[in-house]
Amino acid sequence: MLIYGLLITAGLAAGAPVQQKFEKAEFYSIMKSGDLTAVENEMAALDNAPAKEKDGYTGALLMKKAGLMKKPKDRLKFFKEGRIKLETALVADNENTEFHFLRLAIEEHAPKIVKYHADIDRDKALVIKNFKNLSQAVQHAILDYCSNSKVLHREDF
Repeated sequence: MLIYGLLITAGLAAGAPVQQKFEKAEFYSIMKSGDLTAVENEMAALDNAPAKEKDGYTGALLMKKAGLMKKPKDRLKFFKEGRIKLETALVADNENTEFHFLRLAIEEHAPKIVKYHADIDRDKALVIKNFKNLSQAVQHAILDYCSNSKVLHREDF
């Protein structure tokens, strides 16, 4: 009976999804995609991210998720929740250039109805100023973002 119980427990554990490690390059790839499942999986992977960074990334993913929802009610709910998390992360660490970049990217593409456009110029200036201090993964994401941005351009760097 004990062996049978252990086999069942091991089988359940083997069938459980493996928690992936949070990686910035993967995060930005998912932010660029339109895959709802990937967004939700990345939010689960954020459980392994450093606590001081978790709210910023989760907030950005929630706002990305909002854009993938079909019902306007769900879109607004996830956008508001994500906005609160990202803004909370920025209040806690206002010098975090990466979070300013995330906010800039979201602000640039946010619908006018959510009135989330106030900090575009400030975020742009901070991203340009601190670009060289960012990790290679974030620099690559910013340069990649420039190809679809009306605000940031490769020449800025």
